[in-house]
Amino acid sequence: MATRIALIGIIVEDMDATEQLNGILHAYSSYIIGRMGIPYRQKGVSIISVAVDAENDVISSLSGKLGQVKGLSVKTIYSRAQGVQREG
Repeated sequence: MATRIALIGIIVEDMDATEQLNGILHAYSSYIIGRMGIPYRQKGVSIISVAVDAENDVISSLSGKLGQVKGLSVKTIYSRAQGVQREG
C-alpha cells in the first residue's frame, strides 16, 4: 500500500498527558521520521511536531488516538503526493 507523508502538530496543555502521549508515539515509532518538541514555559505548554511516513489509515489512527488524550490538542496535515510502496 502506498504511503503518505504527514505532519502531526500537538500542543500539550496538561503535562500529565505526556506519559500517555509518549506511549502512543512509541507504539507508532516505525512510522515516525522525526520529532521536535519545544517547551513554551511562559505559557505552560509544549509544542510538538511529528513527521510520519505511513498509509492513510495508520496516520488517521495515530492522530485519532492522540486526539482522544485529555490535555492534548492535535491537528494533522497530509502531503498531496502519494509516497512509494512500503515494504514489509
